[in-house]
This record gives sequence, C-alpha cells and structure tokens, in this order.
Amino acid sequence: MAEALTPSGTTGTTGHLLASLQPLLREWLPRQRWFAGKGRPVTGFTPLAATELLPCEGRLGLYHLLLRVHQPPVLGAPPHPGDCYQLLIGVREALPPRLAPALIGHVTRGPLAGRTVYEALYDPRPAEVLLEALRTQARIGGLRFERDRRQEIRDGLVARLMTAEQSNSSIVYGDTFILKLLRRVVPGVNPDLELPLALARAGCARVPAPTAWLHAELDAQSYALAVLQPFVSGASDGWELALRELAKGEDFVAEARALGRATAEVHSALAQALPTVTLGQAQLRLLVDGMTERLEAAVQAVPALRPYESGLRSAFTALAGLAAEGRTWTAQRIHGDLHLGQCLRPPSGPWSLIDFEGEPARPLAERRLPQPAVRDIAGMLRSFDYAALSASPPAPQWAHGCRAAYCSGYADVTGRDPRTDPVLLRAYETDKAIYEVVYEARHRPDWLPVPLSAVRRLSLPDQEARS
Repeated sequence: MAEALTPSGTTGTTGHLLASLQPLLREWLPRQRWFAGKGRPVTGFTPLAATELLPCEGRLGLYHLLLRVHQPPVLGAPPHPGDCYQLLIGVREALPPRLAPALIGHVTRGPLAGRTVYEALYDPRPAEVLLEALRTQARIGGLRFERDRRQEIRDGLVARLMTAEQSNSSIVYGDTFILKLLRRVVPGVNPDLELPLALARAGCARVPAPTAWLHAELDAQSYALAVLQPFVSGASDGWELALRELAKGEDFVAEARALGRATAEVHSALAQALPTVTLGQAQLRLLVDGMTERLEAAVQAVPALRPYESGLRSAFTALAGLAAEGRTWTAQRIHGDLHLGQCLRPPSGPWSLIDFEGEPARPLAERRLPQPAVRDIAGMLRSFDYAALSASPPAPQWAHGCRAAYCSGYADVTGRDPRTDPVLLRAYETDKAIYEVVYEARHRPDWLPVPLSAVRRLSLPDQEARS
C-alpha cells in the first residue's frame, strides 16, 4: 500500500490508520449514493493523504481522507487507476442515537481499535470545524482553506447535512452558506469553482459567488475539494416548481421564459469572461463522430433504440453536412449539465444557476472544453419533457409551451433564438436523449418511456413533426 504524509510528516501512522479502516470501508463505500463504482467489489485502497483535523485523543476525532479505490476493471474498458474519493471520518467511543444513520463501523485493530467511526458530515461539530478552517484560511497538512475576504463568514452558524444529493455532499450553515464537498475528485481546475469565480468577476448575479473553497496540494498537483457559497434561503429548484405547477394544472410559461433569460445572461457573461473558439469542419467532424459513436454503443446496449437508429443518425449527418458546406459555430464555456434541478428561485426573487461541475462521469479536461451554448439549451428542453411526462396524466403540451417560452426568453437577451439553428439544436437534443435512454435502461427502467418518446420525435426527418 502506498503511504501518504500526515501533518506531522510521518507515514507509518497513515498506513496503520488505513489498514484498520479498510475492512469497514470496503463494505460501507459501495452503499453510498455518490459512489460511482457500484456493481463491482472494492479490492483495495491507496491513500493519497490522511489529515487529522481533530485529535483522536479527545471525545471526538476527525480525519480527512483522500483515497484511491481499486476495483476490477469494466469489461472492454481501458485500464483505470481507480477513482479517488474525499472522506470525512469521525471517531467516537460510541455514537449517540442521532448519529446512527452515519455509522461506518467499529474498529477492531490499529490506532483506532475500540473506537466507532462514522460519516462525520452528519455531525454538526465536525462540520463547524470545516467552516472555521475556511474562515481562518487554515493550512493543515496538504489542505488549503481559502476565502474571499470581502465576504464575511460569521462563526456560530448551525450546520446541517442535506440528504437529497447523489454525486456530492452539501452542508448548510444556518440560512447563510452552503458548502458543497466533491466526493469523487481528480487533479486539475474544477469548473464548479472556476466558472462561478469567473462569473463573479464579470458581475453576473445569476450565480452565487464563491465565498471560500478548499483544495489539496499533493505531489505538485492541486485537487479541488469543496466550495462555500451563499445559501439561497427559501428557494425551490426548477424541478420542484415545475412539478408543483403541473400538479395544479397550471402552465409554467412565464417561469420558463424567465429561466431562458437567466441562462442567456450566464452564457453571455461566460463568453465575455473566458475565451471562445470557432468550430470549423475539422472540429465539427470530431464532434459528430463522438455523437455517432455514442449512438452505436447505445443501440448495442438498449435494443429498443434499433428501430430509430437511422433517423437518429440523420440528426448527426445533417450537422456534418452543414459543416462540410463551410458553416461554422462559436464554442464557449458553458454549464455542462443544465436541467431544471440545477436552477433555484426564491419565492420573490430571480432565477439562479448552480452546480457548474458538468457531468461528473466525463473526464475533467472534456468538461472544461468550450462547447456550443446550445448544449445547455438542449439539456433544459429535455428537462421540460421529463417534467411533463412524469406528471399524471402526462402533459406533452405543457412541455411544448415551456420549450417555446424558454427559447423566446433566451432570444430576449441574446437576440438569437436557438430554434433558428434547428440542425445544431436537433443534434444536441438527440445526443442528450440517447444518453438518457442508456441511463434509464440501466438505473430506472420504469422511466425509459420518457426518453424513448423524445427519440421517436427526434428521429423524424420532418422538422415540423419534431417541434
């Protein structure tokens, strides 16, 4: 097992600590919602770092761990070194009843023998330690706690863990801040910090400006670990609001148009703050090839796609045809995973966009590439379909009205309606629907009819039939 430095510079303690935790983590990690390697056993760990944030000699101890998790390779996939996860491990003699859901297990050997270890984010005290470290810009081992000193961070804020997330974990402090901890981490610049900082510098108020952040410096590489932002108190996300209106039989047209304007404001600010590029024939060829390869893989994985393969492929060949004729498009930094759940609105306030991490399953370098803004737009249009078709009874006309209003709102700000570039929009919507089909077939088969209804529409060659 590789060893990592503790704050004191000793490596033996880290090795003994991880050896004592391994049997418990092998069982506990695969059960976590944010663990990406479900369905494959955990075969081992390589610690990148283990940092003691609270000494374990007292009633409560706290460790910050960065662990590379090893699993058998996916059949047919290239070799992979294993995903790296961020863990906050609490240590107590025994857990009080309120922390029972956080239990990892009881340690039987090593330096923590006889102690109980648990997911520390459930416990307000360890969560407060993180906020205090951010407030004071602490340096602990390889951990670097940074902040924007123009924003005040008050102490004494009560912490609570949000339990609805899947890919990461978030702690709310009072009604003032929310700390998002990335679970699966990779070295490099994370867009969930990079883009909100750029938008804050550009004066874009549609995205909460980062107040503080945590990163680790290990072996000359930087890992983004957490971002603290203002908490939008009383806000509901767009998915909740849309389903609420559907249940009441109300349309969502005004909200969809306002959301289109918010998206356009963010895109415009990103295009001003960060470089843009022009996509010509060579770049579009690579883009189309990627879409086509994903279609071919999806057809093999989900046979229900086979009747629509030719029609879906035509969405990509039409885009390649325009590129061959000399058509170009502008690419810029975008949200990367935009849908109704990534948008917040308080009862009497404007829309905000959150979670700029992009699709966590995609490589970081790919998530940071400039892309046509229509990719975000296609994601939101698909989200309206999901909301409408998840209602009882389904309401496809509700989605049609929202899609039109959203595009109109986008045009209010940019002067460009996405529907005036139908070939590009169709290609990105098709690519997104194909991804959804594969996801639902693997994880939520009952939802498969939702993206399949979009596949049927998008495979039609006539634009009017698809609208």
